[in-house]
Amino acid sequence: MKIIVDAMGGDNAPQAPVMGAIQANREYGVDVILVGRGEDILKTLADNGISDLPAGVEVSHASEVVEMCDDPATAFRKKKDSSLTVGLNLLKVGAGDAFVSAGSTGALLSGATLVTKRIKGIRRAALAPVVPTGGGGAVLIDCGANAECPPEYLLQFAYMGSYYAEKVLGRPNPKVGLLNIGAEPSKGTTLQTTVYPMLEAAAEAGRINFVGNVEAREAVEGAVDVIVSDGYSGNIFLKTMEGTGLFLVRELKGIFKKNLLTRLAAVMVSGGLKNLKKLMSSSEVGGTALLGISRPVIKAHGSSDAYAIQNAVRQARDVASSGIIESITEHIDLMRLDAPAREGTEA
Repeated sequence: MKIIVDAMGGDNAPQAPVMGAIQANREYGVDVILVGRGEDILKTLADNGISDLPAGVEVSHASEVVEMCDDPATAFRKKKDSSLTVGLNLLKVGAGDAFVSAGSTGALLSGATLVTKRIKGIRRAALAPVVPTGGGGAVLIDCGANAECPPEYLLQFAYMGSYYAEKVLGRPNPKVGLLNIGAEPSKGTTLQTTVYPMLEAAAEAGRINFVGNVEAREAVEGAVDVIVSDGYSGNIFLKTMEGTGLFLVRELKGIFKKNLLTRLAAVMVSGGLKNLKKLMSSSEVGGTALLGISRPVIKAHGSSDAYAIQNAVRQARDVASSGIIESITEHIDLMRLDAPAREGTEA
């Protein structure tokens, strides 16, 4: 397995992506291609006491960098020798099995769509992070790539999210819920009330395990394995969860630092607090899969440190070996509004 890593993407580049890739090479035995300014990559390695490239690690030089201030829609075209563009082209020609970048989300989405291409028949690619829930995590699709969606987008998101939960997370017959303001089929905007019967029909045909509408509260509690949403609502849901997690951790720290007794209590429950912090940390997951693209692409958080990049590489390996792209491709005819009525559609 060979993973292509954008060495110049993210707030902490090249340190975080370079050393995260090196750690992934050591921990998981995956080969990596570090794409970026060769001299910067080699200097980063030298600064960390690595004089020679480790076995399974190679460098692909790219002289330009897509900055956060660049226009996402055109950056990868204007900067044809950027680490982002070069990396995606390497993925396109099969030089690697997956691509990881902590750079601009918009530029990565545009580049992946136009360079690596969508799976034929998929209307739009979607960002599908795994969010922490009481059920051990759920796939949230979409979380911001598509702010406005017609019903067919959400129908396709439901299938892709279901395949991801099954193939990558190992959830047999994953429960799929439509993010909404109430459980009744009549609740929501025109988008939700239109797509609901489409998802219900897919469930009746045995194609996905759609369990109905799910409110945000129930989704966090773990009611479903897949949360289907338009990108606008999904992004608000995601950012609210992230903010709530940070708020709770900060408040707990304040409580336990209040006096000597609370400090002693903190020592007694330190293991549980560490587990809670780990559960809420996006660094543990590593990144967000860009579903619907013909090759595996993982978007790491812009502020990722080396540990987060290491986990993003692990995630890229898992996605590349899961068979999810093959499952989406094989069942693309079921994801259309005019899907044929037939059985035998398990992924």
